[in-house]
Amino acid sequence: MTKYRESKASLTTKTYNKSELESKTENIYEALSIIAKRTNQINLDIKKELHDKLDEFATHNDSLEEIFENKEQIEVSRFYERLPKPHAIAIEEWLNEKIYHRNSEDSTI
Repeated sequence: MTKYRESKASLTTKTYNKSELESKTENIYEALSIIAKRTNQINLDIKKELHDKLDEFATHNDSLEEIFENKEQIEVSRFYERLPKPHAIAIEEWLNEKIYHRNSEDSTI
């Protein structure tokens, strides 16, 4: 299924230690910018995967009975609703050092 299913990210609201978030960059705004970019990537991955799966259920004759009786489609949607939110996954990846980042202003590249 999805690689995000195994994520240990929080499913509920969680407070993070500011110094822990900024420790890798020494700048909270830079850290949040990196996390936000990763959040967008994760969101696009999940959205594409969900749309691909839902396209399998697409019918070209839209009878009302088929729309309401498609239990498999409902289960797929519920699975994706239960996943951790993209921002929670991105923060978890950041804290576990799974996000590669570099400062483009460094001259040592």
